[in-house]
Order: sequence, then structure tokens, then C-alpha cells
Amino acid sequence: MMNQLIQNEVSKILLKKKMVLISVLLFLFIGLFSYGEKYTYDKTISRFEKITEDTSYDWKSLASQQMMELEKRLESPYIHEMGLKSIEIQIEQMKYFIENNINPITPSSARFSVDFVENAIIMFIPLMIIILASDLVSGEFSNRTIKVILTRSVPRWKVLLSKYIALLMMTTMVVLMIGAISSFVSFFFFRVWGFYEPVATGFKLINGELDANSVIMVNRMEYMVLIYSLAWFVSIAIASITFMISVLVKSTAAAIGIIMAFLIGGQFLQFFLSDWEIIKYFFVSNLNLTKYLTGAYQQIEGMSMKFSIMVLAIWSLVSIVISFVVFTRKDVLA
Repeated sequence: MMNQLIQNEVSKILLKKKMVLISVLLFLFIGLFSYGEKYTYDKTISRFEKITEDTSYDWKSLASQQMMELEKRLESPYIHEMGLKSIEIQIEQMKYFIENNINPITPSSARFSVDFVENAIIMFIPLMIIILASDLVSGEFSNRTIKVILTRSVPRWKVLLSKYIALLMMTTMVVLMIGAISSFVSFFFFRVWGFYEPVATGFKLINGELDANSVIMVNRMEYMVLIYSLAWFVSIAIASITFMISVLVKSTAAAIGIIMAFLIGGQFLQFFLSDWEIIKYFFVSNLNLTKYLTGAYQQIEGMSMKFSIMVLAIWSLVSIVISFVVFTRKDVLA
């Protein structure tokens, strides 16, 4: 019975052509970003050759040039203190890359796939998951099919569980699609896979300073698995929270509006109210798990990889509990 319910929910998602919409959006944005990165890279090489009057490309020379440009930006009086700290960390990382013969410049398919997820994990990927999850329950009310579903001789908790399991399956598929599409589309532009190029990870911020003592070397494929695992975890958290909102409201539009307000409002809260202790417990503040691998500057003190994973796990668990309690007790037939 449960297998049939799950198959039915998966079929509903596929019949609504949500995966087609997500695929189109992924191809569109990944294609645009790949072209933009290739264009930027070519312009950078041209500018480097013009400045140095040297047509033989050397990534170390280009990395040194970029490091000098970053050092010049430190002299700008218009950059916020947090921005200056971020630039200082970028300079320290660039020095580490040069000293350890790690090419951070030349684009590749694997590098782009990782960069795309690192930039999309706080907004674009959650948007894809919201498309999947926002109408799983609220859509049944909007389409007036909830009465038909609940008149069957199936416990409510099983109905809801089948929907949640189907959501987890489709969420996992979306993350896999992102990896496949970003890798193959970007290869069309860069012509280099780069799965076995070295990557340095494990940078830490200690008292605002970059610490490289815990840095380890892995290949790009291993790093991709780690990054996409974090992206999957974040996607599951967003799916669980959106699922709860879909249970609490009877309108798909309202469900989308509420979760989007959380995502966008959370970004503003992080920027303007970063001194508030409570902000770091908001799920939006903990979405960017990949920043802990790169040593990116943290706007909120006291946060770490373990802390953010724990916060997202608690939000997910609480969302699931609320969803089942409300759905099984609420007079949804009224």
C-alpha cells in the first residue's frame, strides 16, 4: 500500500511537469553562467597579455596579478569592514594556492559545477525545491481533491508520509540533475573536465584570521561529492520547511509567498542584524554550508559547520513533526 501511495505521489509531481520546468531553468541559467565565466576568463587573459606584453599564459603570473588587484582594493575607503576582511582572506588563500602549486584560475567543468552550487545554495537551489514542495498538500486544497484522498481507507499519516517520501526522492533527483547538467553544459564551453585536479579544502577562520593548518588536498571529484552532499542536506531542510508550510496553509500561492519571504527576509536580517544572537538560529542564516570549507568570512560570530548542520536538522525535524500533527488532527474536510 505504501509503495503504491509513493508511486502515486511521484506520478503527480511528474504529471505536473515540475521536473521539466526545473530542467529548463537549470539549462538556461547554467548555460548563461557558463558563457559568462568563459567570457570573463577570456577577457582576463587578454587584459593580462596586454598589461604584461606577454602572450604566453602562465596561471601563476595571472594569480599574482589578481592578488595585487585585491591588495589595491584594500585601500578603497568605500568598502565596508566586512568586505575588507573578506578581501584579506581571498589574498591569503591566493598566496596558499601559489605556494602549493594549485591552479585557482583556469576554468573547468568540475570547477564550474562546484562554483555554481556554492553560489546557488542560498537562493537558486532553494527556489527549485520550493517549486517541488509548495503545492504537495496545499495544492490538494486548491484543487478540492483533499476530500477524495481522505475518504479512502488509508490513515492520514500514511497519506502525508507518502507525499514526504516522494518529495525526498524528487529533491534528491534535482540535486543530481544540477550536478549532471552543470558538468556537461559547462564542458561545452571550457572543453576541460578537470575532475582530477587538486583542491585545497579545510580552511578555517580563527579569531578572524585564516588558518591553513587543517587544509587537506583532495581531487575535484571528491570535493564535488562533498559539496553536493552539503547541497543535498540543505535541499532536504528547505523541502521539509516548505512541506510544513504547505500543510499549514490551503493556498499554493500563500505557501510560496511565505517561504520566499523567509528566504529573502533572512538575507536582510543577516546583513543588517548580524549582531543579534538569535539570528544565527534562523534556518536561512545556516544555508551556506559550503562557506565553511573555503574559510569564507562569517558575518555572524559563533557559527560553524557542526552548528549550522545541527540548526538545519532541528528545523527539519520540527517541521516534519508539526506537519504530521497538524495534518492528522486538523478538520481538513470542513
